[in-house]
Amino acid sequence: MEKFCSYRNGQLAYHITGTGPVVLLLHGFGEDASIWDEQVNFLKNAFTVITPFIPGTGPSALLQPSAENEVVLIEDYAKAIKQIIETEAITSFVMLGHSLGGYITLAFAALYPDLLSGFGLIHSTAFADNAEKKENRIKGIRIMEEYGAYTFIKTTIPNLFGAKHKAAYPEKTDLLIEKAFKSNTVACQQYYEAMRLRPDRTDVLKNAQCPVLFIIGTEDKAAPMEDMLQQSHLPNCSYVHILPESGHMGMWEDTEIVNQHIRHFLNAIYHPVAHTPGN
Repeated sequence: MEKFCSYRNGQLAYHITGTGPVVLLLHGFGEDASIWDEQVNFLKNAFTVITPFIPGTGPSALLQPSAENEVVLIEDYAKAIKQIIETEAITSFVMLGHSLGGYITLAFAALYPDLLSGFGLIHSTAFADNAEKKENRIKGIRIMEEYGAYTFIKTTIPNLFGAKHKAAYPEKTDLLIEKAFKSNTVACQQYYEAMRLRPDRTDVLKNAQCPVLFIIGTEDKAAPMEDMLQQSHLPNCSYVHILPESGHMGMWEDTEIVNQHIRHFLNAIYHPVAHTPGN
């Protein structure tokens, strides 16, 4: 079911389906809520699944900078997600974010830790951009200004998949490119600037009072395995899963395995007696 709620001077769109404890799945850059369709279908019989459209994507209105800032920050997207949670009268849930969605998840965990029963980084990182990556963000923003977001995104998508999967399933690369066709250029520039300015969030992992899920691809160039393994020991309770030969798109490259990892994480949080280690 597609629903809408008001936020600032616009609306936020999201899908909600299923019944049971709540999990929110947040898409990444150049994607929309449909990126999670396989996970939604897998989880909806046991969980209430919410898949928002990040502001500026699909039916969700573009965010304007807050009165305190000249640009839209990662925290602004987290506050938008909070509006969905309030609209649905949810008091506790699990939040999992892919890539940009992971950055927003970390910002949400910093702002509203008491709302989270658990959270996860799906091919995402708590590290801030280094100097080289910040410069690349600026170049990306300029390219989008000149050629549009779609032209920029379609050149980056092939690099998101592991080599073996990309060769075996070229249609998935094509489908992701097709999904990016309607990307809003201004929104994508905002995302890149917000990513460039985001702070290091390793303290969020260190201070987490709930379990944290890490899903890592051995061939992920955007969130390298080496970086992720450095972070995975920081929370008090971590669930770490490495996907051999997977790139940045594990939910598409290793769908069944990722589904199982997510369900195991959710069951461990919501049904801890039945899913203690060794059971």
